[in-house]
Amino acid sequence: MPSYKTARNAEDIRRELSDIFRGLKDPRVTGMLSIVKLDLSGDGSWCKVYISSLDGIEAAKNAVKGLTSAAGFIRREIGARLSMRHTPQFVFIADDGIEHSADINRILRDL
Repeated sequence: MPSYKTARNAEDIRRELSDIFRGLKDPRVTGMLSIVKLDLSGDGSWCKVYISSLDGIEAAKNAVKGLTSAAGFIRREIGARLSMRHTPQFVFIADDGIEHSADINRILRDL
């Protein structure tokens, strides 16, 4: 049975992370970043965030390095913005979901 509280918290975290990403001043975190998927553990102690960039997988990998170095700041901001019992540890993972979708769209358009 899925936990509705976990799903609600995951959506709140996704919304706040998008806002935090726009305000980061790290030069590695540039361009259009998108959160493809967010996996929040049942107890809320860990959160895997899959990041994709319109500039390609290399830009996403570079952004993940910047986000990993800012993980403490991001965790503090999430804790201040949301009232949760435990603020999760964040693990950022590069994903090429947007690039893959754009390739499929281009192939379908060419047909």
